[in-house]
This record gives sequence, C-alpha cells and structure tokens, in this order.
Amino acid sequence: MGVQRIGGAWIVDCGIDAPGGLEAGRVMAEVCLAGLGTVDLTPGFTTAYGLAISVSTEHPVAACMASQYAGWQITQGKYFAMGSGPMRAVAGREPLFDTIGFRETADNVIGVLEARKFPTPEVVAYIAEACHVAPERLILLIAPTASQAGTVQIVARTVETALHKLHELGFDISRVVTGHGVAPLPPVAADDLAAIGRTNDAVLYGGKVTLWVRGDDASLEDIGPRVPSNSSPDHGRPFRAIFESYNCDFYKVDPRLFSPAMITFINLDTGRSHRFGQLSPDVLAESFSS
Repeated sequence: MGVQRIGGAWIVDCGIDAPGGLEAGRVMAEVCLAGLGTVDLTPGFTTAYGLAISVSTEHPVAACMASQYAGWQITQGKYFAMGSGPMRAVAGREPLFDTIGFRETADNVIGVLEARKFPTPEVVAYIAEACHVAPERLILLIAPTASQAGTVQIVARTVETALHKLHELGFDISRVVTGHGVAPLPPVAADDLAAIGRTNDAVLYGGKVTLWVRGDDASLEDIGPRVPSNSSPDHGRPFRAIFESYNCDFYKVDPRLFSPAMITFINLDTGRSHRFGQLSPDVLAESFSS
C-alpha cells in the first residue's frame, strides 16, 4: 500500500499505483464493515477455486447496511467512485438511514472508494464537507475493481447483499442477529468491466450466507424463495453478459439478481433452519475463465 496527501486528506492506495494485495483487500473489507466484522481468506469450498473470502459479523445491520453497502455514489465533475465504510453513516445522506438509523457524528472519518483514479482535492473537499470534518481529519482507502484488493473487498459483501435484498423485500432486518458468508475468490481480471463481472458472479453464483435470526418461521418460509439470486429471471448467465445486455447500466438490471446464490436462516427462537437457492458452478467456471 502507498500513502499520500491529497487536498489535506490521507489517501491510502491499495491498488492503483501501489501493488496492494490480498491482505490490503482484507483490511479494506474490514474497514468497510466499520470494524464490526471479520474477513478471512479460507480454503475454497470446491476444488475449482483455491481461496474463498469469508465474512462474519455480530452486528449485521450496522456493519453491512450502515457501513459496507456501497450506497454513496460520489460524483464531482468527471470523477466517479462508489463510497463505502463508516463515512457513509457520518454523511448520512442516503434515505436508507431514515429506516435503519445508525447516523453518526465523528471527529475523524474513514472511508473506502472503489475507483480507478485518485480523488481530486475537490472530491476530497466534497466528502469532508458532507462528513462535517476538515479534510485533514479524513482517511480514504482506494482500489480499482480489477486489483487484488478490489476483488477481495467486493467478494466480501455476501452478507451485505443478503441483508440489502431482505430490506428491499420488506423484511425486518433488525431480526438478524449474526451473519456469516463465504464466496470463491475469482482471478483478478484484466480490466474493470471484466472484474465487475467476476466479482458479482462470485456472490451471485457462488455465495453462501447464513443468518441467525429471531422471530417466527412462517415469515422465513414465505420470503426465503425470493432472496437468492435465482429468484431473478436474469439468473443463469455470467454477470458481464447480463450487464452488457443492459448497456452497462446497473439500474436496468433486475434488482432481484443482486443477492447470494444460497441463503440459510437459523431461527434462534425455534431451532429450525430454512435453506434456499443453489450454487451454479458451471456459470462460475465460464465467468472465471473468460
């Protein structure tokens, strides 16, 4: 990793000019989780993939929805980045926080940018102002999608995608007590478009999430079939092909697709388990080798 000052803020390069690496990606992912979860590189759960990325959190809503979710689209002039991490809760600009809470104030702010270029001083000033701190009180970690660190931190979003899907379906995510997810680590792609495809496929077709929840079983049985990625008619092709068919516009892709391949609910009140979805190793093989 490399460190420099831009516009007064500390910028930690995890994969633009600096080589970054798997550990840089693991650290980035834990920063995205606001330190409320752990991310590990583990042996792959099929023989086809050498490593997998696992994530666990005892604070799933705060860690995943209020911090890790890349809900802050940072646009200033021609600059664009997806923003994650604790800075989102400090800025608190997204309507999501009206529902889940967790807005914060802070004297020092840290965040993560998924981007190919370093932020300009103007971008730094915009983020600092939104977070109500001086630029000197801001730390930003950055890596492009097509990098080791970028690949790791995106694949570490299995639990977050499950929670986001549940929230969009109207499920009370405060019922979720603990979350664990695992997905295969794809090869680093040659460019960001290919990397978007591979990292999404790792979750959509290879991601497995277990959520420990409270409450009744009937609601889990009702909502369960609508949570995994195979609930979408777009399911079944590599994400890059789907994405390009919509002219690379995320907002045109069926939102039901963005969820893990499999989800298991373990009800702490009743002791029952409910599993939905399935892995798609053939799609993963096509995606990771293309």
